[in-house]
Amino acid sequence: MLDPSSSEDTGAESDPEVAREPQRKPSVLSAAGKRRNIWRTGGERLQSAEAGGAPGRGAKGSPSAGDEEEKKERERAQKEEKERRTKLQIYVFVLRCISYPFNAKQPTDMARRQQKVNKQQLQTVKERFLAFLNGETQIMADEAFCNAIRSYYEGFLKSERVSRMVQGGGCSANDFREVFKKNIERRVRSLPEIDGLSKETVLSSWITKYDTIYRGEEDMRRQPQRAHLSAVSELILSKEQLYEMFQQILGIRKFEHQQLYNACQLDNVDEQAAQIRRELDGRLQLADKIARERRYPKFVSADMEALYIEELRSSVNLLMANLESLPVSKGGPDFKQKLKRSSMNNSFLDIGDEGDILSKSDVVLSFNLEVVIVEVQGLKSVAPNRIVYCTMEVEGGEKLQTDQAEASRPMWGTQGDFTTTHPLPLVKVKLFTESTGVLALEDKELGRVVLNPTTSGPKQAEFHRMVVPKNSQDADLRIKLAVRMDKPPNMKHSGYLYAVGHRVWKRWKKRYFVLVQVSQYTFAMCSYRERKAEPQELMHLEGYTVDYCDPQTGLQGGRVFFNAVKEGDLVTFACDDEQDRVLWVQAIYRATGQSYKPVPPIHNKTANSKEGNMKSSCISLDPSQRQSVEDLISAAPSCFDHAALFTVLQKHTLQHRMNDSFSCLGWFSPGQVFVLDEYCARYGVRGCHRHLSYLKDLMDYAENSVLVDPMLLHYSYAFCASHIHGNRPDGTGTVTLEEKEQFEAVRSRLIVLLENQITHFRYCFPFGRPDGALKATLSLLERVLIKDITTVVPTEETKRRVQKCLEKAAQINYGQLMDYAQINVDSEEVPEKRLEDTLRLGELCIEVLQQNDEHHSEAFSWWPELMAEHAETFLSLYRVGMDSALQVQPVDSWNSFPLFQLLNNFLRADSHLCNGAFHKHLQEVFIPLVVRYIDLMETSIAQSIHRGFEQETWQSVKLLTNNLANVPLPKVPSLPLTLPQMPSFSVPTWIGPLYENTNGSATSEDLFWKLDALQMFVMDLHWPEPEFASHLEQRLKLMASDMMEACVKRTKSAFDGKMQKASKSTEFRVPLSVCTMFNMLLDAKKQSAKLCVLDYNQEIDIQWQQYHSKIDVLIDDTFKEMILSLISKCAAVLEGVLSKLSRYDEGTFFSSILSFTVKAAAKYVEVPKPGMDLADTYIIFVRQNQDILRDHINDEVCIEKVFDQWYTSSMRAVCVWLTDRLDLQLHIYQLKVLIKIVKKIYRDFRLQGVLDGTLNNSSYETVCNRLKVEEATAAVKAGDGLQGISMRDSDEEDS
Repeated sequence: MLDPSSSEDTGAESDPEVAREPQRKPSVLSAAGKRRNIWRTGGERLQSAEAGGAPGRGAKGSPSAGDEEEKKERERAQKEEKERRTKLQIYVFVLRCISYPFNAKQPTDMARRQQKVNKQQLQTVKERFLAFLNGETQIMADEAFCNAIRSYYEGFLKSERVSRMVQGGGCSANDFREVFKKNIERRVRSLPEIDGLSKETVLSSWITKYDTIYRGEEDMRRQPQRAHLSAVSELILSKEQLYEMFQQILGIRKFEHQQLYNACQLDNVDEQAAQIRRELDGRLQLADKIARERRYPKFVSADMEALYIEELRSSVNLLMANLESLPVSKGGPDFKQKLKRSSMNNSFLDIGDEGDILSKSDVVLSFNLEVVIVEVQGLKSVAPNRIVYCTMEVEGGEKLQTDQAEASRPMWGTQGDFTTTHPLPLVKVKLFTESTGVLALEDKELGRVVLNPTTSGPKQAEFHRMVVPKNSQDADLRIKLAVRMDKPPNMKHSGYLYAVGHRVWKRWKKRYFVLVQVSQYTFAMCSYRERKAEPQELMHLEGYTVDYCDPQTGLQGGRVFFNAVKEGDLVTFACDDEQDRVLWVQAIYRATGQSYKPVPPIHNKTANSKEGNMKSSCISLDPSQRQSVEDLISAAPSCFDHAALFTVLQKHTLQHRMNDSFSCLGWFSPGQVFVLDEYCARYGVRGCHRHLSYLKDLMDYAENSVLVDPMLLHYSYAFCASHIHGNRPDGTGTVTLEEKEQFEAVRSRLIVLLENQITHFRYCFPFGRPDGALKATLSLLERVLIKDITTVVPTEETKRRVQKCLEKAAQINYGQLMDYAQINVDSEEVPEKRLEDTLRLGELCIEVLQQNDEHHSEAFSWWPELMAEHAETFLSLYRVGMDSALQVQPVDSWNSFPLFQLLNNFLRADSHLCNGAFHKHLQEVFIPLVVRYIDLMETSIAQSIHRGFEQETWQSVKLLTNNLANVPLPKVPSLPLTLPQMPSFSVPTWIGPLYENTNGSATSEDLFWKLDALQMFVMDLHWPEPEFASHLEQRLKLMASDMMEACVKRTKSAFDGKMQKASKSTEFRVPLSVCTMFNMLLDAKKQSAKLCVLDYNQEIDIQWQQYHSKIDVLIDDTFKEMILSLISKCAAVLEGVLSKLSRYDEGTFFSSILSFTVKAAAKYVEVPKPGMDLADTYIIFVRQNQDILRDHINDEVCIEKVFDQWYTSSMRAVCVWLTDRLDLQLHIYQLKVLIKIVKKIYRDFRLQGVLDGTLNNSSYETVCNRLKVEEATAAVKAGDGLQGISMRDSDEEDS
């Protein structure tokens, strides 16, 4: 990047026609010497060979080293002087173009350029965003916004490519903002919708917070002022602003501009129009001379010579027509003095000199005068005892009087204070004596004195001779007084000067001048007459340059001279004292604010002193300097090679533009375009030459990593190509041989430049900035490859070149990435470290490819396959390191699966890279690992099932985790291998958190979890190849089905064993292990739908449907068998109770014995009611088993099935038992037991949720009817033998 501090040196090194410009701040003596030499004529510079050797004529023999250095220094000075004069000559032409344009206008439709970001601003922005991330600001933000800022800071602000872009001068604050906006749009789109808050609102809020962070704590009041000052070059400029701009471009000093302005009479419209007419006439004469002498340029075809002359004449005719169309100026130039408050307050749209007129009323001065009368001497005409006094007055003001004193002692010391607005006031002091006559009306005047004080007058009291009346005896009457005139703050200097000027003070005479400050930026030089408050004439000092000068011939009066010069005016001043001149020059120098500081001459010389003329400043136009200026302005423009001059002008203009504060990307400002267009039209610079020079300069910058807009290159190149191929873009049909040769050289150079930019697209166009630049570069390359206007370049040719560039780009980008990651490949490094480095490098590669897709894919939308090839080439470089890292990994090590998931997730989402070369290679590498992993997992799970069920205690997982301190955990052996994402079997680590709502066994839950984890692991792989992915899924589903079938069968076997060992008495309680088995089957039913069913998107063949339905049938059948087995065990317990009641059957021997025994014993002791304990025991059995099943079986449907079947089987057993005794009357004890059992069972099962339809089945109705009949019979026979037990609904029952 071109640094502003070295812009001139850089421009000089790349310009063969203009050498390095002298430094801006030379010493006083060297500056004075250079100012004396700038006006040398061409004859003085172009010395003969004999004159050139004059300095060394005294040397004899070979020159010494000092002579060689002196010669080199002299040659360098001559070269600089020549280049300096060339710039002055160019500036003369530029002045004329600006002062009287008649061809071009300042464009108003150019794109507005943004302020560029420099290195210091980038560092400041980084610090502000880092402060926000560290919480050092008061900006409130949520986590999502903080994450977006952190990503922006790490990925963009800290990027080396951003630093390069800033260094290249093509980065603006708008680029920073657009990159952030693009990033957050992608982030916000991925956020979930929030009711009442739109994503547009979130985006707007985030952008506002970003702007607050970016601006920091700057004083916002200063921001508009800075923008106002820096926006000048981007808007329409006035003539004065254009003059100032090109003074900076060509290195012209202010006083040089002023002298050239005056010499060229740029303020005279008639002179400028006449100058144009002379120039056009000279061009016509030149065309005739070329035709007459046949001194044509070399053309590509000899037939173009006649056309060339015709084009020259037609261009002149066009200029004449343009000049003729301008309105004729009426009246002379307007010399009214105008006030420009400040260049900041001028409208940028004003091209003229309009402003507020500085009137005489604006210059207001107010003076305070002190008149002190001390004493009077020489008073003889008045008696000593007479009373005398003095009066004092300032003309136009009030009159004051002193105290009275005796004539013998006329002393007062009285002070009078006055205020006046006259810079030259008139002060009158009179001496009076009181009149003694009766008829006297006024006192007698003894004498008077009239003074003209100034601010620089004496402050001490002095004696002044008084004017006395005729025939007065006081001939030597004197008065001692002091007149002090204070200097007001806005009066900077005053005094008497001789002056003559063009606009004001047109006669050389002595005047009283006052330098007045009207405002902070406005000063005026005013001349006053006596007793006048307003100046007679005034001159606004803005734009003037003051300096010392030599005495001017023909001017009488004044000894030392100085002058003030401005465009269109030259004012010469003179005074009698050297010190007074120095004070005046210093005061005016401070008022004008000029950059050039006047240096007083060392010796005062007379007007005829030759030495004095040699040492004078350049502003004083001595005869030789006047001749030099005259040579510059009178040189015929047609005699110059304007093509070469324009090349120098355009080069320096571009250099100035690239070093200003705007991100211009090579585009000129409107004012610069206007001046260059006017120059080309006025002086006949061919359009092709202009654009060829422009292309060369732009390519110089682009080759030095400065950002240049490819659209600008495209426009200039298309113009040149159209001209060379005869399409006449500007109406010029002739093509010179030099233009064609330069065009071919530019074309070859441009191809190399564009291919290099495409190769380094990530660094030439970082983050897609400037917007659309890469796409424009590709379009320009396609345009440049067209050899002529009629032949269309084959698409394959452009595609081949871009493809080659992208191949190189892949290698460059990967090399840069390796340097950034700082990864050193070492064969002796630990495998884990190499895999870690490979994984990190893979993440960086994905980030690079994602950035390419986000910021650059649109530019390559014509050839999307080329970007895919670029990505494949880039990944192939990464593939080498990946393969070497995977090869050194231990056998049966699964730590590389995260690498596959990382790469595969990225590749499968890209339509161009999915199942590409790298993707297929990645699959080939990991297929054996996946198959091996599944094989080992299948073996491990099978062994876990076998050994787990052998040692299974069938305790529920919940119960197991709640009593870990008391229950020993089973040890399930596993294979000696480490499985990714598959922790070893340990109850505390996973069973509790994952299965809080289940009561399955440890083995079954471990099985289901492993099967689910394995399937989830394979699913997370997202295997891209459909066939292998389907194969993996089917295999896992089949494996899950087989494992589940084995689990169900082992559970059924264990259940049968438990039931066989269980008791058939009322002491039987359902073991918790049985409940666990039920829960295990229920879990198996749920898990089978998840683990054993294929994805519905796949085609399910009939065989697979049958296989899966077999698992479901097996689980259902096993579940039914287990319920029947449990119900059979409960029915057996009831049968045992009923068999005990059978002993009380009517007519049996055992029944009569039991009845007799109870009756006999009841006479002596209280005998328990026979049969009630039996009923109570059974009822407790039913209730406790109901509670066990309810509490430990998790499925409500299962519980309902068990209770329904249990109740139905119980009632059926009672009904059968009563049917068998249909012909027998029930014993009273049998009746009481049955009534209690039936009623309690009915109520308990109803409370457990058994439906009424099941409760009131036919068996229950039959039992109820029989028991009611038996109850009625017993009531008739035994009276109160039932002891309150009845089938009627009542809550009064024996417990």
